Amino acid sequence: MLNKLMKVLMGVALPLAFLTTGPAIAEIREHQLKFASANNKGHPQVMGMEKFADIVKEKSNGKITVKLFPGGVLGGDVQTVSALQGGVIEMTVLNAGILAGNAKQFGAVDLPFLFNSGEEADKVMDGPFGASLMKLLPDTGLVGLAFWELGFRNLTNNRHPVAKLEDIKGLKIRTIQSPIPIELFNSLGANAVPMPYTELYTALETGTVDGQENPAANIVNAKFYEVQKYMTVTRHQYNPQIVLVSKKFFDGLNDEEKAVLQSAADEARDYQRKVSREQDAASIDEIKKTGMEVTELSPEETQKLREAVKPIIDKFSAEIGPETVEQLFKELNAARGQ
Repeated sequence: MLNKLMKVLMGVALPLAFLTTGPAIAEIREHQLKFASANNKGHPQVMGMEKFADIVKEKSNGKITVKLFPGGVLGGDVQTVSALQGGVIEMTVLNAGILAGNAKQFGAVDLPFLFNSGEEADKVMDGPFGASLMKLLPDTGLVGLAFWELGFRNLTNNRHPVAKLEDIKGLKIRTIQSPIPIELFNSLGANAVPMPYTELYTALETGTVDGQENPAANIVNAKFYEVQKYMTVTRHQYNPQIVLVSKKFFDGLNDEEKAVLQSAADEARDYQRKVSREQDAASIDEIKKTGMEVTELSPEETQKLREAVKPIIDKFSAEIGPETVEQLFKELNAARGQ
């Protein structure tokens, strides 16, 4: 009887031990990831990617390696998203608003004059609103890991200084391939020309477009100052960026491997935002040193811009979904202590 009891107890104990030791705990396997982006080495976006790759290597004991492809060498953002969905590329980081074509709710982050500071954006994007956007992605063949930062966009052109709203009229301005920026500049009297970032320098150099709009760090990193004469500090839009993984690839990972990528994206996020804000502060001074004429809009002219784009906010709020926009502004007000 005692022997039978011992066998029963051992039969229970052995599976329990089995479940809590080696074989049942997920083990990290060998993987190599292709991580693509549009910006060049030295840009805060790419610095974040480099940090991410280092953290992944450390956390996986060298088993997971991340190979970086900056500078748009694997294609523009829209192409890269398609490549992720097809499982051809494993990762990318890009402006979150570009995903409005995959899930309309992402258009909310493209609304003009939305955030007053990066820190304000962090609270919203790292909170329930950002999480609600992430949940939409798996149905589109993508997985979101974290929100990083591109920053506040400013206007440049090659024709004349822009010191007031009327100065924008008639300018051919390249915008990102997303509905709100296109309509934003058309509504201000410009001719919006959506095109991949990878084609922008040549378009400015050849006069295909008169100008463009990007954060100051991009203007320095891509050397747009070589082909642009005038910059206006408009800060008309803030771009959170999103770190994406191919769902096809991600679904093939075990829990421990997924956790490595997630924690690395989170850790790299804090570093990336820090260098982004440091570069933004330094880049305007650097742009001035290149000989570009930099114009600061007066508060009155900034208010005119805000008033001019209000119809866009109303129009796209209806298209994005009132409940999404309502949640966004509720969290934004909470971040402002209102």
